[in-house]
Amino acid sequence: MKTAGPENHGLNLAPFRGVRYVGERVGSLAAVTSPPYDVVVRPDGLLHLENADPYNIVRLILPQGENRAIRHRQAADTLRRWQDKGVLAADPEPALYVYEQRKGDLLQRGLIGALRLSEASEGVVMPHEDVMPHIVEDRADLMRATAANFEPLLLTYRSGGATTGAAAVIERTVQGRPLIATTTEDGFAHRLWSVTDPDELAAITTDLAGRQALIADGHHRWATYLKLRESHPSPSPWDYGLVLLVDTSRHPLRVRSIHRLLHGLPVAEALKPLAAAFRVRTVDGPLPKAEEALAGAAAESNAFLLAGDGAFHLVDRPDPGLLARTVPADRPEAWRALDATVLHTVLLEHVWSLPDTPEHIGYIHDTEAVVTQAERTGSTAVLMHPVREDVVRSLAGQGVTMPRKSTSFGPKPATGLVLRDLTR
Repeated sequence: MKTAGPENHGLNLAPFRGVRYVGERVGSLAAVTSPPYDVVVRPDGLLHLENADPYNIVRLILPQGENRAIRHRQAADTLRRWQDKGVLAADPEPALYVYEQRKGDLLQRGLIGALRLSEASEGVVMPHEDVMPHIVEDRADLMRATAANFEPLLLTYRSGGATTGAAAVIERTVQGRPLIATTTEDGFAHRLWSVTDPDELAAITTDLAGRQALIADGHHRWATYLKLRESHPSPSPWDYGLVLLVDTSRHPLRVRSIHRLLHGLPVAEALKPLAAAFRVRTVDGPLPKAEEALAGAAAESNAFLLAGDGAFHLVDRPDPGLLARTVPADRPEAWRALDATVLHTVLLEHVWSLPDTPEHIGYIHDTEAVVTQAERTGSTAVLMHPVREDVVRSLAGQGVTMPRKSTSFGPKPATGLVLRDLTR
């Protein structure tokens, strides 16, 4: 990945006084955590988390109420009440946090800190997906009301495998006793350490200077950070945003798909207009076997798996003439060939005429969950095959964004292990 140019200073990760759950005041640390707000599968996932513990973080990241103002005011009131009761407490001094996730052979370690936005917004942090303005507005209103960053977005950079600088600090830190150690119900073990030593912090700062990062997860939160920074006079706490920074030279991320749920569109109706321009086949289940068929087809052409009627329908080999008429020609070929591009510009816009609004299209990470919801509601699940990470990085480096929710990098940080209170 290219280094930052002389007009900026690269990644500047600042220590902050993390706000964390007090273990003695909650049932368990695992019970108060949540996946990122956009991964929670509503309503089942939301209710499950709310019932897991009365202090589950989902009450802050996805507050419930009649309208946006009520929801966000409720989140702000809940946050202050939990702090007053000692359920949440700030660490005594500013720190960067080493965060580890482990499951089987998978190990990921990174640094959680407050990223300086003015130095990271001009080509130093590279988005790769588009965002929806109404989601940015919602997240911005929530952050304003609560004056807090509840969950870090996930950034990745490549050090080339260096064993000095930030990598060396991380390896030394994990030899000590963690602040937090818990295992969530998905089987991931989480550990968190603080780094407060001035020499260690200086080593991290020097290492990150001049580096670029790719947004792996959290494009809407990134856009929200920038929006809020612009609306507050500098200097202020809004000049920074909470991030988890992972060196993928040492800890490669997994890239998965985000699937679509076409609300109220039965599978039979979705399939009708496809026969003239795609190859459509019913493939054998169960779901893992159907996914194998999707992977094989995706290696040769754009391919999608439709489900929701108890069967699996493989849609591939789009007509080149249809692609030429409907896919914008003013983007790189790699963008034009993306499955997400063909899905949005050809199928959703041209064939099915579905607007990209929450009323019509849902975005769900879990494959089984999206199929189950489609079958339950008489809708259509569109299952996607993941795009390669090198394609994502190449397009991001060219300043080309993919259709929103094109990728799901992971593992994602658990929400609720450490928060940032902008009033401290």
